[in-house]
Amino acid sequence: MSFFSRIFGGEEDETSQPKIKFGRYSDAYKTKQQYDAWDQSLKLFDEGKFLDSYELFFHYLQDKEENNVTWNRDNGTYTFEIIQGSKKIIGSASAKKVKVETIVAKTKALNIGFLRRLVEANFDLKYSRYALDDEGNILMVFDTYTLDGSPYKLYFAIKELATNSDKLDDLLIDEFDSVYLPDADILAEIPKEEKDVKYHFFVKKIHEVLEVYNSGKPDIDKYPGGFGYLFLNLAYKLDYLTKPEGFAMEALERMHRLYFAKDNKTNIHKNQVLQKEFKDLLNRPKEEFFREFYNVTSTFGITTPVNHDKVVGFIEGELHNMDWYAENGHHEIALAVPGYIVGYCLFNYSVPKPDRELFQLFYQIIEAEYFRALGFSLSYIENNKLNKRAIKRAIEHIEDENEHEYPNFNPNTRLLKFGSLVEFAASYLEMMKDLNLSKTE
Repeated sequence: MSFFSRIFGGEEDETSQPKIKFGRYSDAYKTKQQYDAWDQSLKLFDEGKFLDSYELFFHYLQDKEENNVTWNRDNGTYTFEIIQGSKKIIGSASAKKVKVETIVAKTKALNIGFLRRLVEANFDLKYSRYALDDEGNILMVFDTYTLDGSPYKLYFAIKELATNSDKLDDLLIDEFDSVYLPDADILAEIPKEEKDVKYHFFVKKIHEVLEVYNSGKPDIDKYPGGFGYLFLNLAYKLDYLTKPEGFAMEALERMHRLYFAKDNKTNIHKNQVLQKEFKDLLNRPKEEFFREFYNVTSTFGITTPVNHDKVVGFIEGELHNMDWYAENGHHEIALAVPGYIVGYCLFNYSVPKPDRELFQLFYQIIEAEYFRALGFSLSYIENNKLNKRAIKRAIEHIEDENEHEYPNFNPNTRLLKFGSLVEFAASYLEMMKDLNLSKTE
């Protein structure tokens, strides 16, 4: 039985659980074979065996579960395809030169607005560049002489091209009427029923937070930090659990940037900005959200790999900020603080695998109704009460799945408190803070 079948209901056959992806893709969880391929690729490149080096470089990039990289060697030349979201990156590598490109979007007319946008964006790129061809295609291109095309350079260059092109297309289409996407056969549609559940969850959670904010309890001017937790927890949770692409994804990322910008704006002002951003999302037609709910294949992640100590430090620095709100009956904000910690880590970091799985379990417990609506068999909350046995069993399953790589991983479930969601959330992160994720006995 796989990890997800165990964590989503224990006794259920894994085939009975929906195959739904959560969170953004990370390329930090590579296998030993992939790391060995990387080391050998560097060695062969230093020996001047460039094409043999590239063969192993492709093995390093390839995620067999994603089916994200394909390549073919013919008469001393490699041709390859790499998938990143809505983008198919096409390249060739010979003994002399490497060239990589992708079509970002198409244009019906040369609008000075998006042309200026592309020229300005080129100044921020280190390896690749935006370009136009004679057929009205907006391209991203990278090329280099093979002698100078080490695996290090190729990795960062292709990652820059892939992640930037995948993000820019939806933004250009939303802003400029003359820009449109070419037909894409690499996007996987999801069922309408799933889109419905995600959309209603998205809207419902925004309404709930705005209701707390507009209630004025506690005073929004005296306790702006609490409402900051409320808004950011919402943004990270919607990003992870509904996984929108395009405009909605950029809006959630923009909220993160706006709140943490060092611009001398007060937290009161930033809360007002985030409130408006969420209201603007509510005003978008349902059909536009539906267009942004689809599955993608990816090769590169955009989050930063960190160790467990980073997670511990973040929990220690933030968790105590929920105490006053819990003691004074402001339970929505109190619960938002641990939710913020979980969401911030998943939004910004590639945390160790046990941390990621425990964070996802946290969401499954706190938002059990949403997961049930998606079709998962969950028993973490029954009759509005936390199911102690089911939760501890799910944690034990995570421990079992990771015992080989993390032999000292032994969650102390005796620390958990089940009196309320607020109490449980705090104790859950205290349990995570005390984990030992060293890989040696």
